[in-house]
Amino acid sequence: MTLTVVGIGADGWEGLPSRAREVVIGADIVVGGARHLDLLPEEVAAQRREWPSPLREGLPGLFADLGDRRVVALASGDPFLSGIGTTLVDVLGADAIDDVIPAVSSVALARAAMRWSAEHTTWVSLVGRDAHRILRYVEPGARLLVLVADGTTATRVAAILTEEGFGESELTALSELGGPGQSRRTASARTWHGTTPNLTVLAIECRGAGRWWSRTPGLPDEAFDHDGQLTKRDIRASALARLAPRPGELLWDVGAGAGSVAIEWMRAHPRNRAVAIERDPVRAARIRRNAARLGVPELEVVEGAAPEALKDLQRPEAIFVGGAASRDGVLDACWEALVPAGRLVVHGVTVETESLLVRWHEQHEGGELTRLHVEQLEPLGAFSGWTPSRAVTQWAATRR
Repeated sequence: MTLTVVGIGADGWEGLPSRAREVVIGADIVVGGARHLDLLPEEVAAQRREWPSPLREGLPGLFADLGDRRVVALASGDPFLSGIGTTLVDVLGADAIDDVIPAVSSVALARAAMRWSAEHTTWVSLVGRDAHRILRYVEPGARLLVLVADGTTATRVAAILTEEGFGESELTALSELGGPGQSRRTASARTWHGTTPNLTVLAIECRGAGRWWSRTPGLPDEAFDHDGQLTKRDIRASALARLAPRPGELLWDVGAGAGSVAIEWMRAHPRNRAVAIERDPVRAARIRRNAARLGVPELEVVEGAAPEALKDLQRPEAIFVGGAASRDGVLDACWEALVPAGRLVVHGVTVETESLLVRWHEQHEGGELTRLHVEQLEPLGAFSGWTPSRAVTQWAATRR
């Protein structure tokens, strides 16, 4: 089988370059979505097949049945911008694709329509994702291009922006870009209403001084809803500095409380992933709400107690233990789960946990053992005085 991926825009067959047309006409089988297949003229004699559902699970079987044939896969615009090209490589491998003929992406068309430069624009996909993901990128003056999931996405995004104090942001729905039905509609987030065509890129110029949070570790404590079980700002910043988030890595936040460490880990880079392990269902629900409000709704929350709840999880590059460190087997399970060169940071506030961390410090050739004291200035009668927080013992180590 030879497989060529061809990008096709809303302008359809007429918009394809001659080389792409020749490849499609010469194919034995053309695979694509119903919308893309309908764009092909009658002169394309190839057998037409729609993508399987569910897509990823069905792809290996689909291509295994095609034998020694010339196959074209139709993609929307640029196949590797949140497109089928990426999925094919993930499932079949890059070597399975013989050639790629991309079209202009919807994001490029949207930038041109808005006269926005690529270097000052961020694109975000909400296809198959929670709309709260937009909040990771919202800040005054930001320019965002959003790939919508369906005709209701713009309304959901407008409501989220308004709730977070960015109701004056300007939203422009750019629909059917490059096609005969191309349209454009603009309104503020606060006044936005109605649906859009499914094929829409939503351009957002963020305006407002509402709630937005720096992506530097150490968010204010008030950024998180919590019941007191929260790794406080200064201590959290210290932990994240030692956890050292790197793009694409996975973190376990064990005894997550309000989920603050896992959330900030994910905010450090869009490809970062985290699992928050919390045995209290009320706190687990709170973690999910915090994650959505801070733009990382993809945070996985596992309800259960360590170490039992850790058994079936993917091995992480970093682990933070903010609670349950003194439970039998927790530190052993975490240490064994780390990939080579993985980082472990453990906090303790009791004498018993501190003694445990001293032993681990001795047994694992050191690491970094630190006691953290933070004092806040507070009223003291008619004057002011320093009020100390509970000291935290922190052990940070790398698995060699």
